Order: sequence, then structure tokens, then C-alpha cells
Amino acid sequence: MFLNGKTALITGSTSGIGGGYAKALAAEGAAVMINGFGDEGEIDALRQELESLSGAKAAYSKADMTKPEEIRQMVADCAEQLGAVDILVNNAGIQHVAPVDEFPEEKWDAIMDIICNSAFHTTKAVLPGMKERGWGRIINTGSMHSKVASPYKSAYNAAKHAIAGFSKTVALEVAQEGITVNTISPGYAWTPLVENQIPDTMKARNMTREQVMNDVLLAGQPTKQFVQIEQIAALAVFLCKDEASAITGANISIDGGWTAQ
Repeated sequence: MFLNGKTALITGSTSGIGGGYAKALAAEGAAVMINGFGDEGEIDALRQELESLSGAKAAYSKADMTKPEEIRQMVADCAEQLGAVDILVNNAGIQHVAPVDEFPEEKWDAIMDIICNSAFHTTKAVLPGMKERGWGRIINTGSMHSKVASPYKSAYNAAKHAIAGFSKTVALEVAQEGITVNTISPGYAWTPLVENQIPDTMKARNMTREQVMNDVLLAGQPTKQFVQIEQIAALAVFLCKDEASAITGANISIDGGWTAQ
């Protein structure tokens, strides 16, 4: 368990890919703070599972990723309850599917805040401590939409492109500080976020559910299979290893060949 004594903070981690990150990092011994919304009982069960996996304490923050003051408090709470953040995973995200000229402005703002702006605020808050200790790992969840675009997802495409650029910039700034900053860009994984966008896509494209699954979601994925959450989480674990210390500023695809085309 090579992460014994390390603390990880993962946003958007009460389910889906974020929950996968949390379990994989805990299995390597990290104390983990999860964040997000959901059923209180299910969240506490996940927290207890993380403690069982790691043998270390796990905590939960309900911080709203649209509110900078709550984000800063989350980082402070993590340091107080578990220890200063050694591994930051910016994973929080939402989705909305609509043509640009019909795109609700409040949805645009929320997507930018939760995906992009929150990563700025968390990163700014954890970097001083990482610099002081001379070690840190920042992993940002991108998407194949950080590299290529799909119609009707203007805000999501813009935010994920921004995350990739932000990662590169921070990586350059801390390249000599023992800190790496990378983006993991999955293709379609079967998560609540993907499942919940199917009805909007059905409406926007006038398709059935089956057509959306086969002709939209998996159309560009040459393997014709959803990426597994465990595969994404395993990549995050590798990026935390000393063997990955030369990988920084990278945007790593794990998309079944989507962006190879």
C-alpha cells in the first residue's frame, strides 16, 4: 500500500468515476475525503468502505463546487480531519445537452463553475502545502471532449478543453517542485452522468434510447464497449507512483480508441 500516510481529496466522488478513484486510492492506503451529493446513507456506507480498504480515516464534504468559499473550507476541513492534501483529483462534473441557441444560460454557468472554476479554486488552495512538502499529485478528469467535440454539448466541450489547458499550465509552473499535474480523458464510461444525459440526447436528436446508446454514445468508440471505471481509477493510481513522476502536463486518453481516429 504505497500511499500509506498520504491524503487524497476527490471532488464529485460519491458515485461514478469519482467513487472509483476513491476506492482505488484507499486500497493503496490513502486517507480519502470524498465530496458530492447523494443519499446520506449511501455516502456514509462508501465512507466506511473506504476506511475498510485503507485502514485509514475517510471523511465526507458536502461542499458545493459552485461556491469558492465552500471549496476553500473543504480543503481546510480535509487538512484538519485527515491531513494536508497530497493528492487532489478534480472530478466534479455535470452535463446538459442542447443546441447553442437553446442552451440555458444558467446551465452554461453551472457547468463552467463545477468542472472548470472549481478546479482552479481547489488547485490554488492545495498547492502551497504541496510545494512545502515537495510532493504532490493533481489529476483532473477530462474527457475525449477535451480533445474532440460533439454537437449539443457546447458548455461541456468548452469546460473540458479548459481543464486540459489549465492542467498544462499548472504542470509547467510546478515542474521543479515534485508535483505532477495531469488530465485523464475517458471515453464513455457507464456512469450516472452518462445515463442521465440520454433523455436530453433523445430529445435533441429525435432518437430512441437504443439509438442514442449505439449511434451516439458508442458510435465513436472503436471497441464498442464502455470504458470501465476501474480502468480509469487504475490509471490515476499509476500517476501517483514514483514511476510516473516524469509524466506531467499530459492529457492521457482512455477512450477505446475514440481520439485515435
